[in-house]
Amino acid sequence: MTDRVLITNDDGIAAPGIRWLARTVADQGYDVVVAAPNEEASGTSAAMIAVEREGRVVVEEHSVEDLDGIPAYGVAGSPGFITLIALHGAFGPPPTLVLSGVNRGANVGRAVLHSGTVGAAFTAAANGCHAMAVSLDVLSASQGTAGSGGAAVASSGRFDDEARHWVTAARVAVELLPRLTSGPRSAVLNVNSPDLPYEELRGVRMGSLAGFGQVQMTVAESGRGFVRTALEESNEPVRPGTDVAWLADGYASVTAVRAISEATEVDLSDLAAFDRR
Repeated sequence: MTDRVLITNDDGIAAPGIRWLARTVADQGYDVVVAAPNEEASGTSAAMIAVEREGRVVVEEHSVEDLDGIPAYGVAGSPGFITLIALHGAFGPPPTLVLSGVNRGANVGRAVLHSGTVGAAFTAAANGCHAMAVSLDVLSASQGTAGSGGAAVASSGRFDDEARHWVTAARVAVELLPRLTSGPRSAVLNVNSPDLPYEELRGVRMGSLAGFGQVQMTVAESGRGFVRTALEESNEPVRPGTDVAWLADGYASVTAVRAISEATEVDLSDLAAFDRR
């Protein structure tokens, strides 16, 4: 039985990265369906957000370039919401794998908490489905947005499609699928690739989460009735062995992460003291 793969993202249905990922996965013989926000939804984490029209969530069929024969849908909702309804059969048979990306900008460090790309994968894992988030490291903080979820991102457009190495990230993702499917469904693989031709990629390494993202949000100005935010590059030193460090050295980084786990080291054993009987 061929695995059915949902390809989603937080950059939107028209983003170049989702097309490259879907094409690369489909070329390996997987049964692929594409469903993504009809507009950019970066920084939404695993939020359950949707726009309804007369009590129904808006879903539109899309024709995605170079994806003939692959069903594709633009949804008025967040990546996490799209993933959840896909798992309940909204776009045909429920997927057995969810791949989110290729995101425009690396999702690294503990800032992955805010990423809509990673949030979609977390939603899948929380519902018993193998999931991977895939991102491409491009450009700088000056071209990001406050909603980018800690990623340094590039502006959208055809230029990105022609000049960026989306296929490198997509090929790394496909190569890691056996590692994903052999592991627990509760764990997400967070994959980040440098923006290099595949032939120039130095390899793939397991990276621990850095203590920060590539960019950090700051409050640039506040006044009566408004707040203006901005992004700045992190000035914390890069620690060897982290996802940020491997990217800087020309390697793709992969980290196994869990969205929800219990903090068993916290002592909650004596709660009977609060009994009122």
